[in-house]
Amino acid sequence: MPAPIALTSLDDRRNRAAREAARRRISWPANLAPETVEFESQGHLLILGGELDARRAAARLVDRLPGITLLVTERSSAEDDPSLEEIWNATNALPCHRAAGANALHLEGYLGRFLATLAVEGESVNLAQATLDRPGFDLVLDLGAQPHLALELTPPGYHAVHWGSPEGEQALETLAESVGIFETPRHVRVNAELCAHQRSGQPGCTRCLETCPADALASRQGRVEAWIEVDPNRCHGAGSCASACPTGAIEFNLPRPAPLEGYLAGLLAAYREAEGRHPVVRVVTASRRLEEANEAAGHVLDIELEELGAAGLDHWLAALAAGAAEVRLQRDAATPATLQRQLEAQFAQARELLAALGHSPDRLAWIPFEDDGSARDALPRKTPLVARPQPTLAGGKRERLNATLDWLAAQGSPHGERHALPAGAPFGAIEVDLERCTLCQGCVALCPTPALSGGDDTTPRLAFREADCIQCGLCASGCPEQAITLAPGFLAAPERLETRVVKEEPAFTCIRCGKPFATASTIASIQRKLVDHPYFAGEARARLEMCEDCRVQDVWQELARDPERQLKV
Repeated sequence: MPAPIALTSLDDRRNRAAREAARRRISWPANLAPETVEFESQGHLLILGGELDARRAAARLVDRLPGITLLVTERSSAEDDPSLEEIWNATNALPCHRAAGANALHLEGYLGRFLATLAVEGESVNLAQATLDRPGFDLVLDLGAQPHLALELTPPGYHAVHWGSPEGEQALETLAESVGIFETPRHVRVNAELCAHQRSGQPGCTRCLETCPADALASRQGRVEAWIEVDPNRCHGAGSCASACPTGAIEFNLPRPAPLEGYLAGLLAAYREAEGRHPVVRVVTASRRLEEANEAAGHVLDIELEELGAAGLDHWLAALAAGAAEVRLQRDAATPATLQRQLEAQFAQARELLAALGHSPDRLAWIPFEDDGSARDALPRKTPLVARPQPTLAGGKRERLNATLDWLAAQGSPHGERHALPAGAPFGAIEVDLERCTLCQGCVALCPTPALSGGDDTTPRLAFREADCIQCGLCASGCPEQAITLAPGFLAAPERLETRVVKEEPAFTCIRCGKPFATASTIASIQRKLVDHPYFAGEARARLEMCEDCRVQDVWQELARDPERQLKV
């Protein structure tokens, strides 16, 4: 592990030149023709809140939008306004209704498709259908004291503001211009084959559902299976779901994770080749970067993202493996609280992983909101690690992360023991009760990664590779013998990468034809469970020791010998 260094100064001019050369040489990963989501708005607006504020807003928009409906959801404060008569005259003809109670209104949807359902005398009324003779509203302006949609990232077309505020003025201008067809990028994609959410009716991973600040993710339940579905019309591209997903089943589109990792490696390599020294990677939102008055010091290489969640633990550690002395995450006041918690959790996990591999956790740090540039531009306290060759980006997320961890282990001094990680970390092993386990292979069928594997008909076994285990719990919840428990933590030793045999036993062969078809423990377990079953009483108990083909033949031969039994079939 590199020793601390006393960096009193760097040749900032040389580093700036190296940074510019690297930027010119390495292109930012971008989709040339990204998938898009289309919204169509005709400008029909629903305004919620106190009647006075609602009419004030309507008076400003009545000549700019084709249809406005007012819904009074709270009392207006008494206020002497000389323009009340003018406001009343401008809005008197607009439909105006009152909600009978705080829970009378149910609102859902997005730009161009808002459904507002009002409870009236025990019945649900579609407010847009009743007032505008159309299925829904295109836009919603919420002027209430408390937003009706209590989300950190609200759907497009929904504006929750207070009357008279700068945000309120901006919302009025935005609403007036929200007529037409609009497109936004499709931010994420879901690969159901990699998803560990649920399999064969067994519950598993829910990390993505817990992190979306826009409530754009949902678990959809079929007759047996459940799957994760993304509502692209409500997704803001915060990226928290993709960062939280341990398998890469949810993948961010702009930029995609693998090209972003390749960009980091390429940028750092080009910086070194241009004689830049001691690079620090700063992950920052593009909006925060634009607000800064001065440019970062020459050794600071900025990775500008729409949202901090677009890069996660795997990218931060990959930057260190690619030769960054430190990775610094720039706090942003605009980051939703849910996303910030997700980033903090991954930050804690990454620091623990660095410590387990024998590196200083301080190679990963936060930059405060109020930083004046001093924390951003501070010199790194340690020299960079030996940079690995350009990584192979063809594999999945977990495969790329394992390659990064392997390189960091080779450059550090792993302590060789299981290291505790914060709750929810996707690292760990399983413990198997060998007396209970029957090698039924149910856990192997449920496992969404290569962590669990089985043998063949002649050599039944259960094998486990810890590097691939994401602690989704599917194996534990789906084991019919309740023989599996999770053992969270990070094993900082080479054994983590090895596939070890957990249990193995000879195959049980059919007593009639000799074909191997199960294990002795499986047959013993079945015999215990069916000891009182009438179908397997007496001589028929031997059928439990037959393969499926011989069992059927034995049943039909018994029927042929006893014609009276045929009448009972």
